[in-house]
Amino acid sequence: MHPLLRRLLAKGVPRSAPGRRTGRSGVTAGQLAAYWAGIFYQHRIPDAQDSSRILVAHALGAKNFISIRGRAARSPVSADQLLLVEKMAQERLKRVPVQYIIGEWDFLDMTLEMRPPVLIPRPETEELVGLVAADCEELRHSTEAAILEVGCGSGAVSLALLRRIPQVRVIAIDKSESAISLTRDNAHRLRLHHRIHILQHDILSDPIERLVALGPVSAVVSNPPYIFSEDMSQLEPEILRYEDPSALDGGLDGMDVMKGILRLAPLLLQPRGDVFLEGEPRHPEMVTKWLEEQSEGRLHLVQTVKDFCGKPRFIHLRRCG
Repeated sequence: MHPLLRRLLAKGVPRSAPGRRTGRSGVTAGQLAAYWAGIFYQHRIPDAQDSSRILVAHALGAKNFISIRGRAARSPVSADQLLLVEKMAQERLKRVPVQYIIGEWDFLDMTLEMRPPVLIPRPETEELVGLVAADCEELRHSTEAAILEVGCGSGAVSLALLRRIPQVRVIAIDKSESAISLTRDNAHRLRLHHRIHILQHDILSDPIERLVALGPVSAVVSNPPYIFSEDMSQLEPEILRYEDPSALDGGLDGMDVMKGILRLAPLLLQPRGDVFLEGEPRHPEMVTKWLEEQSEGRLHLVQTVKDFCGKPRFIHLRRCG
């Protein structure tokens, strides 16, 4: 236990049951967040202040730290809350991502359950959803339209698209049983389970007939593993230790799964159906070159879109004919 907690609990916080402290600690939420931010800074934990505030807010049952206002901000936290923050902070000191510690995370207008080792959705992927929703505007008026997401992870992209395109249905696939389970739980959590078909499937090894049998789709969407294998060792401990490496490592050129999608998409798409991919800044040019080398010419590049940092990130392709 950290010294601050020893001092606070040594003041004789009243007990309601053996071994359980429910009285007030004498420290406010702001003081507690500042204390742990300092500890995190000392241990070089990334985003030290944000981490401490997220943990304190979660312990207090608040959506975020900013929402702790008025009397709640001025009142001392309880001893139980103090100890809960201590427990979570110890996990953060081990470099466990805060998303796994609190068990949930916001993606656009949704709060999703999070469980290791399923990939934690990044802010860039929110832009992928916006790109798909904008370019698939016509799907809003079709009761037969379907979108296939390859590598659904937590279900973030699939579920966000369901909320933005009311008439569409989604087929969400992932090779990971953990991802499939989490997507299913999040679909039920958001009451979207009746519009999504969730299937454990590896596009690089499982028979394509399983997907063809589900009918042609209007769009294929994916945030595939795209990190170059040689770059994996440079990732932060939060990622390397706790997130599924198979959801990150895209092979020597970061395109193993991406190429699988490009090969299969023409067989799954309706005529003039779309493919939307997220990659790293080198990939748009690499995908364009790969398409030029394919004699079939069944896909063509529509556009490359930059992310909020100005880096080429998203690739929009379309099936010819």
